[in-house]
Amino acid sequence: MARLILFASGSGTNVENIIRYFKNHPDIEIISVCCNNPRAYVIQRAKNHQIPVFIFNRADFYESDRVLQYLRSSEADWIILAGFLWLLPENIVRAFEKRIVNIHPALLPAYGGKGMYGMRVHQAVIDAGEKESGITIHYVNTEYDKGDIIFQAKCRIVPGETPETLAAKVHSLEYEFYPKIIEKLIKTGLFN
Repeated sequence: MARLILFASGSGTNVENIIRYFKNHPDIEIISVCCNNPRAYVIQRAKNHQIPVFIFNRADFYESDRVLQYLRSSEADWIILAGFLWLLPENIVRAFEKRIVNIHPALLPAYGGKGMYGMRVHQAVIDAGEKESGITIHYVNTEYDKGDIIFQAKCRIVPGETPETLAAKVHSLEYEFYPKIIEKLIKTGLFN
């Protein structure tokens, strides 16, 4: 049984989608949600599904091994980032090399990096006059959005597109593909 821990900072729609997808899965289970924001709605979403929540602060994450110790004591096999905004520290990346996955709301390597998340990404894509956008699922390393790409899916950008309408298209791709690609990655090792 592969044991997944999900990391999130905000509302948690992708977290909830992943939890639902793997509920009663014979080979994969969600064992915890880790959150760096004690007011994030993802905490309530996890509790609604009886998933334990681990809340930590910046010092726990960057100045101690508290989070890494939690991951190890939980016997986590994979870390899945789903709307988590902090850069992972080297100790965690090293301990879970090629077992940390993230999703980005654009077609990397374009429109990635520090500060590029949410509506900022969609606005930048539209401002640049792009004809398409999409999602990138990638491994995590010690730089924002620089890990090896695992999977991409695209959507068209139409005349008059707004950041909000583009966000809706990108969210649809996230919900459709993220859990399936996680499952395929874990079950087949295809992307290693």
